[in-house]
Amino acid sequence: MRTFFSSIIAICFCSLTLLAQQPQKPSASEIYHNLQALNFLGSALYIAAHPDDENTRLISYLANDVHARTAYLSLTRGDGGQNLVGPEIRELLGVIRTQELLAARRTDGGQQLFTRANDFGYSKHPDETLAIWNKEEVLSDVVRAIRKFKPDVIVNRFDHRSPGSTHGHHTSSAMLSVEAFDLVGDTSKYPETANEFGTWQPKRLFFNTSWWFYGSKEKFEAADKSKLVEVETGNYYASLGLSNGEIASLSRSMHKSQGFGSTGSRGSDTEFLEFLKGDFPENNDLFEGIDTSWKRIDNGDAIETILKPLELNFNFKDPSQMLPELVKAYQLLDASEESHWRSIKLKQLQQLILDCGGIFLEAVSETNTINPKGTYKVTFEAINRGTTPITLRTIKSVSGKILVTPNESLAPNEKKEFNATITSENRATSTPYWLNEKGTLGMYSAPKNLIGLPETPSSETVVFELEANNVTLPIKKEVIFKFNDPVDGEVYKPLEILPAMTTSIEEKVLIFATGDAKNIPVKVRSGKDAMNGTVTLQAPSGWTVTPAEHTFKLTNQGETQTVFFKVQPPKDQSEGIIRPVVRVGDAFYDKELVTIDYDHLPYQSVLLPSEAKVVRLNIEKKGQQIGYIEGAGDAIPESLQQIGYTVTTIAPSIISEATLKKFDAIVVGIRAYNTVPELTFKQEILNNYVKNGGTLLLQYNTSHRLVTEDFAPYPLKLSRDRVTDEASEVRLLAPNHPVLNSPNKITQNDFKGWVQERGLYFPNEWDKAFTPILGMHDKGYPQSDGSLLVAKYGKGHYIYTGLSFFRELPAGVPGAYRLFANLLSIED
Repeated sequence: MRTFFSSIIAICFCSLTLLAQQPQKPSASEIYHNLQALNFLGSALYIAAHPDDENTRLISYLANDVHARTAYLSLTRGDGGQNLVGPEIRELLGVIRTQELLAARRTDGGQQLFTRANDFGYSKHPDETLAIWNKEEVLSDVVRAIRKFKPDVIVNRFDHRSPGSTHGHHTSSAMLSVEAFDLVGDTSKYPETANEFGTWQPKRLFFNTSWWFYGSKEKFEAADKSKLVEVETGNYYASLGLSNGEIASLSRSMHKSQGFGSTGSRGSDTEFLEFLKGDFPENNDLFEGIDTSWKRIDNGDAIETILKPLELNFNFKDPSQMLPELVKAYQLLDASEESHWRSIKLKQLQQLILDCGGIFLEAVSETNTINPKGTYKVTFEAINRGTTPITLRTIKSVSGKILVTPNESLAPNEKKEFNATITSENRATSTPYWLNEKGTLGMYSAPKNLIGLPETPSSETVVFELEANNVTLPIKKEVIFKFNDPVDGEVYKPLEILPAMTTSIEEKVLIFATGDAKNIPVKVRSGKDAMNGTVTLQAPSGWTVTPAEHTFKLTNQGETQTVFFKVQPPKDQSEGIIRPVVRVGDAFYDKELVTIDYDHLPYQSVLLPSEAKVVRLNIEKKGQQIGYIEGAGDAIPESLQQIGYTVTTIAPSIISEATLKKFDAIVVGIRAYNTVPELTFKQEILNNYVKNGGTLLLQYNTSHRLVTEDFAPYPLKLSRDRVTDEASEVRLLAPNHPVLNSPNKITQNDFKGWVQERGLYFPNEWDKAFTPILGMHDKGYPQSDGSLLVAKYGKGHYIYTGLSFFRELPAGVPGAYRLFANLLSIED
């Protein structure tokens, strides 16, 4: 049922577009809902830091109850989190979470905006956050978003007055919003966007507070509420058949990579908004004193005279009867003075005309990929399923080039098809625009004209020029690709522009634990027919690659060939980057094509630099057979195999003393005790494995929703303690302990080059049987000694660690490998 309801909500909001989605086919009730939104000229902007920070109840209320044009400005794309649906992290996780946010907005009726800020991981204080993000650039992006979107009302998710008490990204988002509120009306502040979009002054600014921010429900009840506005967000929408709470939960459930599935709620619900700036509304009306009528547009009175009666006397049986009046309103709006609301309402009115008339327009390519400036064949479909006469005059490219000139009347329910061959006018490739150029730790790079957009605009777009009642309607449509799947039926994909050649190395980190050479496979892929050339492998100084080059010959588009280069590492410890480069004639290609294909997301092609990290590692280890119990997902097994371990994944259902007996050590994946219910019943077996002489290594879990509190043989309590500075000082608390001495001597050098953080969710209370190994802290915070705890239990060893090995090993951090090998090799 979830999929059904999601699809119903998705087709309600016709002003939104998404690459390669099923075409919108709204019902009469949904058309009525969109007509209500057409007649409301007010907007609201919700601001926070990450995907999942947004309050979907309030966004849905604003979009569906108030009918305001509503957007969520997420400062980041969530690149620094974990992924519960697959192996993607960092940039690719940001792509996934971007699409999940878009899915959430299609569900709750909002729009989605971003800044260039990169989610570099958890931050304890906004001072650190804003230094890494580059405050001026992110603030300029927030100002840009406000000036471009022109919200009447802004709502912050977080409190700007609480630095150091929560995630630094959260507080920073609110601080930047408060500062931007006072800047957006000043032409001297960020003049470039003032010139492009004009200045703007929102009417009021709120903080979306709740009892949680007060510490308890009791404290909230006792607090002064004179500056709070109360909003009822539990209403039921008869035209949609859903309550606001149900829509909000469907929206929340789109954040699947974070495991945020939510059960729908029904009944009364109240949101509290603390007034911060602007004009205070006296009657709990967020838009009090704001003209949200058609009077905001030149000639708006005449337009309202036409459209308001259509809403009041909506014909649910046959919405097509409204079409002549809608066309009149469109003609008046099109003739009005250029303005912010004019362009927005023209698009909404266009879509409403198509929906009421049952007018279906589509442009389908015979291929799903082309090369820059490539040529492809396309089929245009046009059908008028209403009774109002419609004429299809021309079909053009967005630059105005005429592709087809049908000049035909679209008779009721008679499908028309036309064919054309198009040569693309685009030189750029289809890939997330913020990944085209290398950014910094805290900031992505983006062309100015794309800053803030959720995704790269469609590569190929055409314009159907319709005529209704002597009024011309230019309707833009993205060229898409579709095919029939035996199970799913009609499947849509984007038409993408991709390079003629791509190349890749499958393993992104190659560990050379000895001085022996390795044969490294390099795959080349053809993006067009008949591609011949050479491929070379660039390597850092001290590394030797043979042969100097390989030749390849690929006949068909999509064909691949794998060549092998012998890579000889230096004698001493070393690390660097190897890069394959393809040459075809005078053209060079050095990008890797990565595809993201999940059922809940549109198909994505991402182009990244083709490279891999190589590490010559001086490392010793003991034992060979490692068992691995999966948690929320990490690349630890593959990393351990790189240094010579034999790793076997153990399904929780088969955990027994007999199955564990053969392993020298057992590693438990991250958050396993949050995500694997079977471990509740298997812990005694794991404890017995340790008691009988085994080594059990648990990686981090969170204290929230543990499947069992008894995940250790001795008392152990988790906390939210973490060290976010990956370069923070590390103290060796037990310098003589075996895990710091055998078989590798661990020194301060082994804690250099770590990425994103030291670790997270460290225990803060433990039994005296545990030995704390390391001490560390962020600047200005007390030392935490719980990052690595080791306890003798029976004949074996139990190890609990919140160190972020799940990030460090895939990143090829030498010291992390050496320490992890010591943990697996521990002996008395």
